[in-house]
Amino acid sequence: MSTSTDQAVIDWLLASKEPAILRLVRRQLLDEPSPDSDVRVLEGPIIRTLLAGQEPDGGFGVNVYGKWAGAHWRLVSLVELGVPAGEPRALAAAETVLNWLTGASHRQNVPVIEGLARRCGSQEGNALAVACRLGMADDPRVRLLATSLIGWQWPDGGWNCDRRPQAHRSSFHETLPPIWGLHEYAEATGDTDAADAARRGAELLLSHRLFKSLTAGEPIQREWMTLHWPPYWHYDALQALVVLDRIGLAADPRAADAVELVRRRRQPDGRWRASARWWKPPGGTRVAEAVDWRKDDAGDRIVTLRALSALQSA
Repeated sequence: MSTSTDQAVIDWLLASKEPAILRLVRRQLLDEPSPDSDVRVLEGPIIRTLLAGQEPDGGFGVNVYGKWAGAHWRLVSLVELGVPAGEPRALAAAETVLNWLTGASHRQNVPVIEGLARRCGSQEGNALAVACRLGMADDPRVRLLATSLIGWQWPDGGWNCDRRPQAHRSSFHETLPPIWGLHEYAEATGDTDAADAARRGAELLLSHRLFKSLTAGEPIQREWMTLHWPPYWHYDALQALVVLDRIGLAADPRAADAVELVRRRRQPDGRWRASARWWKPPGGTRVAEAVDWRKDDAGDRIVTLRALSALQSA
């Protein structure tokens, strides 16, 4: 892409109506301070929508894990958009998530089969990252999430909730969020065990060049080659690059195939398009999202921002 095209894409990103996106563009792509204050970010239409309808208990009138409007999912989007640490409404929502994940009924549902803990690590992983970004790393419940993930890690470096006795390989879907969460916890606390566990998880992904079979070298799942926003608990090559970038591994030579894949996904106008396969626009459906990411091209802008940032690092 030409320099003029790149500048046109930056100008398009900076035309967003969402202050959170503008601040991320300035910090991640332009390496300059953003004039957008926390107050202005919190007043943005997406942030306001993600926090709308909050009830006195901190939840949003649905199950904390309700797809995709529960507190668990809203918080992931909020912290990815840079909601400030200590924001009271986000903290209240995080309380509901931590109470759920550390409650007795949840903790009792982690069977060990053939010596492997069968746990959907994406839940604890996303929650751990969220809590650390919000300034809650010293909470004993957050520590429990981190130590649990470390204890549940499979020998190949990942996590999986597959209860079939013959299942012995980790799920990429269940592995990427724990890598992120453990990295955030290590950054916040200096915990070397968490940092080591995050690195072991990253090694699993890198050994597969982020999306390829070890045997034939073909894509493990075609859907991993599509770029999504929000990813929720799902895996794709761009989301993997974003997380690896956070732990300083986006430039690893084994990530080169994923880097090239993201480059090839760039459209003639210089932007990237976000697939919304996993969500439904707000409305009456059972899996309706809290936000309509099509408005103001928000989903496309976020994927474009993430793609440019990952490529810049790589």
